[in-house]
Amino acid sequence: MTQPAENKSRQIEITAADLPLHCPTPAMMLWNAHPRVFLPVEKTGEALCPYCGTRYILKGGAVVGHH
Repeated sequence: MTQPAENKSRQIEITAADLPLHCPTPAMMLWNAHPRVFLPVEKTGEALCPYCGTRYILKGGAVVGHH
């Protein structure tokens, strides 16, 4: 079993498999540290969580034609 990620990383790279993106993610140790918020990372290739400030970067950039 993989150990949960600590909430220390302020920048996390994600892939299209992680979409739709929400923070906190299930992999975070304190997954209930703040209310879940869905982040629109598909349009620009990155998103910033308004609660904890974690920056998510979509590997490969913005997703063209994603709904």
